[in-house]
Amino acid sequence: MIVDPHVLGYYERGGELTRLRRGRNRLEFWRTRDVLRRTLPPAPARVLDVGGGTGVHAEWLAAEGYAVELIDPVALHVREAAALPGVRARLGDARDLPVPDGRADVVLLLGPLYHLPDRADRVRALAEARRAARPGGLVAAAFISRYAGLHDSVYHGTLLGEEQRAADYHSVETGVMVSATTEAGFRGYFHDPEEILTEFAAAGLPEPRRYGLEGAFWLYGDVDDWLDDDGRRELLLDAARRLECEPSLLGVSGHLLAVTGV
Repeated sequence: MIVDPHVLGYYERGGELTRLRRGRNRLEFWRTRDVLRRTLPPAPARVLDVGGGTGVHAEWLAAEGYAVELIDPVALHVREAAALPGVRARLGDARDLPVPDGRADVVLLLGPLYHLPDRADRVRALAEARRAARPGGLVAAAFISRYAGLHDSVYHGTLLGEEQRAADYHSVETGVMVSATTEAGFRGYFHDPEEILTEFAAAGLPEPRRYGLEGAFWLYGDVDDWLDDDGRRELLLDAARRLECEPSLLGVSGHLLAVTGV
């Protein structure tokens, strides 16, 4: 299937190599790992990491004993992930997974859905995840919040630019985000939290439990200081954990994770 060349170009430039390992984005990484550790079946369960990028999550999953296969449409990502101990990686598309039915105990979609602006493609990717998971298995999918772009622009001060402001307001109204910064080249789809439920249902999946990963904490100016200090970081993660499923706060989180059984 055809992958948006702008998306491929963005990732082939290597933007994902360190994104979750630096700065406030570490909060997304640690919170995703925290939720998965509490919801996944024990190792050595078979994990299909669809759109797993360079293997930032596949790496720790394999280290903890899971049998991990990563599928991604970006050749650079596949090369990086394949070099990780215990990780098998190959090219593939979330909408047409090159695996047999019931292949995995867990199917992760931690990247694909926010790069598919057409609802039919997102539902197809979720349906493929359902097909690839064994009966009784698990599907977990990540989403970017509908309001993340606007929050992020205020945080960085880029809302002052007319083009970026127009892009952010468009994403709030429609969900479709096209970055006004040509160097970034980000194109994606940002979900309203309620939309997640309807897309899971359309794919034949049971209603998922939704987790707000960063809560409002990613918007705090001193969040890096909290993440740099082991003790303060654990307090921050615990605070986020206590608020993670509060419906009134889901939309303020930069990223959401939805998890359901099959």
